[in-house]
Amino acid sequence: MFPGVVPFPPEFAARYRAKGYWDDRSIASVWEEMCSRHSRRIAVIDGDTAITYEALNRTASNLALNLFDLGIRPRNRLVLQLPNRLHFVYLYFALQKIGAIPVMALPAHRHLEISQFVRQANAVGYVAADKARDYDFRVLARRLQSEQPQLQHAIFLGDAAEFTSLEELTVRPASRDPGELEKIAIDPTDPALFLLSGGTTGIPKLIPRTHNDYVYNSRMAGSVTAIDDGSVLLDVLPISHNLPLACPGLQGFIFRGATVVLSTDLSPEAIFRLVEKHRVTHIHVVPALLIRWLADPAISRFDLSSLRVIQSGGQRLQPETRVKCEQLIPSVTVQENFGMAEGLLMFVRLDDPVEVRRETVGRPICPDDEIMLLDDDDNIVPFGDVGEFCCRGPYTLRGYYAAEDHNRRAFTPDGFYRSGDLMRQHPSGNYMVEGRKKDLINRGGEKISAEEIENLILSHPAVQNVACVPVPDLELGERMCACLVLNPGNRLSFEELIAFLETREMARIKLPERLLILSELPLSNFGKVSKKKLSEMAVVHSVSRQKPASVRA
Repeated sequence: MFPGVVPFPPEFAARYRAKGYWDDRSIASVWEEMCSRHSRRIAVIDGDTAITYEALNRTASNLALNLFDLGIRPRNRLVLQLPNRLHFVYLYFALQKIGAIPVMALPAHRHLEISQFVRQANAVGYVAADKARDYDFRVLARRLQSEQPQLQHAIFLGDAAEFTSLEELTVRPASRDPGELEKIAIDPTDPALFLLSGGTTGIPKLIPRTHNDYVYNSRMAGSVTAIDDGSVLLDVLPISHNLPLACPGLQGFIFRGATVVLSTDLSPEAIFRLVEKHRVTHIHVVPALLIRWLADPAISRFDLSSLRVIQSGGQRLQPETRVKCEQLIPSVTVQENFGMAEGLLMFVRLDDPVEVRRETVGRPICPDDEIMLLDDDDNIVPFGDVGEFCCRGPYTLRGYYAAEDHNRRAFTPDGFYRSGDLMRQHPSGNYMVEGRKKDLINRGGEKISAEEIENLILSHPAVQNVACVPVPDLELGERMCACLVLNPGNRLSFEELIAFLETREMARIKLPERLLILSELPLSNFGKVSKKKLSEMAVVHSVSRQKPASVRA
C-alpha cells in the first residue's frame, strides 16, 4: 500500500482485472514492448532530431541508470517542469523504468506553485529548463533547496550552472549494469505519476494515476481517435497536461507504434509548416488555439491535407469554429472530447452523426465508466435535466493524494468523484456541458481557482473583500475579473493590484485581466455573494488590463 493513496476497493479491482481493463503491468514494461516491436520506426521528432523506438529505449535506460546512480529510487518523487522537448520523453520513460514518480508541473508555474508541489509530494528532486524568457529557474531551485532540505537533486535542461545537467546525464555512458533496472519490482497499483487538479481550494491537489489505470487510459483514448501505425501526432499543448501526455497524447501514440512531433512554437505558420513537413495526422488543441490558427491567412499557403483529426478539449468548442475548420481543411474531423486529470474521458466518436458531433462532448470510453448527474440534494436528475457530473470507473481516482478531509467533500460515500461540471444527457446518449458548479475560471483550457487568487488579493491592506469571476471572452473562453471592495479611504489601481500579485511569484496566467471596484458585493437570496450577478456587472463596468484606471459601480 502506498501511503496517502486511496486504493480501489477490492471488489472493483477484481472486476477491472476480470474484464481485462487492468493488465497489472508497469507503464515502462508497455513502452519497452513497443520499443522492441517497432524498433526501426521513428518514435519522436524534435526539431531536426528524429529518434527510433530502439534509440528511445536505449537512451531512456542509460538515463535511468545514471539517475539511479545519483540516488533516485523507486517511489521517490520528482517535480518535473520541462517544455515539449525530447528530453522530457527520455526523462518520463527513465523515471518509469526506475519506478520513481514525476509530479507534472507546468512551464508557467513559479515559486508559489512549485514550492507547494515539492512540499505536498515530499519531493527529492526538481527538474526544469534553465530559463524561460527572463525567468531563471536555477534561482528558484536554490531557494527551494534552502527552504526544503529534502529536495536533494536539482537537474536542468540547458545551462545547469552548479546543478546537474540533464543532457549530460542522458549521454554519459552509465557505469551500472543495465540488469539492475530489470531487478526493480514496480507495483502496478502504485502511482506512476502525479497530475495536478484544477481544484477550487487554493492549492492544487495531487492526482495519483496508477500504472494500471494510466495504461488503460491511453489505450482506450487511442482506440477512439483513429490512430494507426502511420499516424503522426503534433504535440504542442504543454506536455505535462493529461491530454497531450496520455489522452491519447504522447503515451497513446507510443502504445500504437506511431510517431510524435514535439513543438514549443504555437504560432500558426510554425504549426502549418510542421504539419506539411511531417505529414501530421493528429493535433490536440484547446479552442482558443484553434481559433487563432484558423484566423491566420497563412493557412492557405501550406499543404495540410494529411490532417485527419483535430482533437479539442479543455473547454467547449463552439459549433461555428468546428464548421469553419472542416471547411478550411476538408480532410479533417474536429473531435470534441471532455476529460479530467482525475480520470474519466468522454469522446465524440468520429462516426457520430454531424449534429451529435456539433452539439455534444461525447460519451465515456469504457463500458464500466459509471456516471450520475446529481442535483443539490444528491438525487439523480431525470433524463435530459442538468445535474453535477459524478463518475467512477477503472481509471478514475478514488481520492486525491494525502487529502483525507478534502476527499470527504470531493467524493460521494460510494466513491463517485464529484467533478463540479454541470451536464445534461443528449438523446443520442452523449453528454452536453451546461456550466459548472465549482468556482473556476476556464482561461483557454487552464482551470484557475478563484479562491486561490481571492486569498492572495485579500492579503493586500487596501482590500476589504474580493470575488474573482469569469468574464466571457471570444478568444480564450473566459478571463478573470477581480471584483473588490476597498477599505474606507483606500484606492487601488489595476497596475498596483497586478504589481502586488506579482510579488507573490505566481504563474502569470492566474493574474486578473479585469478589475471592478464596488462599494459592496451583491448577494443572492441566500445571503451568499452572487458571482453570477458579478459576472454580468463585470462585462459592462470592469476595466481591462490595457486600460489605466479602475471604475466604481
